[in-house]
Amino acid sequence: MTKRPAGMFGFTVVWLGQIVSVLASSMSQFALTIFVFEKTGSATALGLMQVFFITPFLLISPIAGVMVDRHNRKLMMMVSDLTAGLATLAVLVLQAFGLLHYWHLYIASVVYGLGNAFQWPAYSAAISTMVSKEQYGRANGMMSLIEAGPGVLAPLLAGALLPLIGLTGILFFDVATFLLAIGALLIVHIPQPPRTEEGQQGAGSIWKEAAYGFKYIFARPSLLGLQLIFFMGNLFSGIAFTLVSPMILSRTANNSSTLGFILSLGAGAGVVGGVIMSAWGGFRKRVHGVLGGWLWSGLASILIGLIGGVPVWAAGMILSSIVVPLVNGSNQAIWQSKVAPDLQGRVFSARRLIAWFTNPISPIIAGTLADFVLEPAMRTQSGLSLTFGWMVGTGPGAGMGLIIVFCGVLAGLVGLTGYFVPAIRNAESVLPDHDVLPAAEATPA
Repeated sequence: MTKRPAGMFGFTVVWLGQIVSVLASSMSQFALTIFVFEKTGSATALGLMQVFFITPFLLISPIAGVMVDRHNRKLMMMVSDLTAGLATLAVLVLQAFGLLHYWHLYIASVVYGLGNAFQWPAYSAAISTMVSKEQYGRANGMMSLIEAGPGVLAPLLAGALLPLIGLTGILFFDVATFLLAIGALLIVHIPQPPRTEEGQQGAGSIWKEAAYGFKYIFARPSLLGLQLIFFMGNLFSGIAFTLVSPMILSRTANNSSTLGFILSLGAGAGVVGGVIMSAWGGFRKRVHGVLGGWLWSGLASILIGLIGGVPVWAAGMILSSIVVPLVNGSNQAIWQSKVAPDLQGRVFSARRLIAWFTNPISPIIAGTLADFVLEPAMRTQSGLSLTFGWMVGTGPGAGMGLIIVFCGVLAGLVGLTGYFVPAIRNAESVLPDHDVLPAAEATPA
């Protein structure tokens, strides 16, 4: 028993601290995106920020998962927040003294990636011990609001505040909110999971435990199939959404207000989807939320690349973003139900590595295709511009728009393909829930 906030109330306290912190970080990210594009005018330079974030994230993820399972999960959550806060503080100091260059942000992105590797498995696994299984869908819907919610206000606030307080002021606000997030974690009670027989089977050296997360997934075709859906879907959507900001900036003469408006609409749709998911909990058969959501989101994102300007871009962002909480929340609930809590750090880290393995490649593919192939081709009287000009236009941004269209089609087909694979389609009935398996001990780990 504890007097500290616990259960769904304790989770809500942590959630509130995180959503404020992520709002500030999203404002910084938007401002820094404008900073890099103004300095370089290159989609490749923007894409490299994601590469420098995701590569160390993926490399350290298996070890981070082991640490989450071995140690106090609250501590792991605070470590991730503190790491990101220190990286932002370093960027703030460089900016305040007029020393910030765009390549400094690549170094900061590496640090962000290392810290975030601990955050996601720790938060995901904490949900399993803080709330009941029936509340997984709603809790994950709330978590999706952390991803989408701040994006509604962040571009608008950052765009409005940049002329007033500059990049330095926005970064200062970001650093301050990290303290709020850590304070929220300090006051709540986050239970450690009970040990299970499955968890003991994976015990051993840090390398053995890191490898066990992959072994666990590869031994279960249904879980592996679900991750391959995200592997392929993330490849195509990653290429597309790397190009959304530079495409809009190219087509609007670097109009940050238009970019902020479009991104805010997409984030707003994500918030609406998250609120719906929080109240509803998703389909009873959660795999429909995963596969149907990928199909819908992929096909809807085609609109973003088409001609038509702001109204068409807005429709594409809204329709493709509104189902993201359904996709992620449904998938998360499946895994939280099937994987024993004392294994979730390792398994969830391995799972994310599989799903995000293409993320370091996607921005490079996107930037290279845009800067050196499709953008030049769509600005001249080439076969591509004559064939697809009616759909995506010609001139600056048209090549990136064409890439977005193709990737939307392919991402939608990924979701459709899952319905033709029985191991994926029937994942929930094939695998038993973890709470029907015997626990090795009654006391927490």
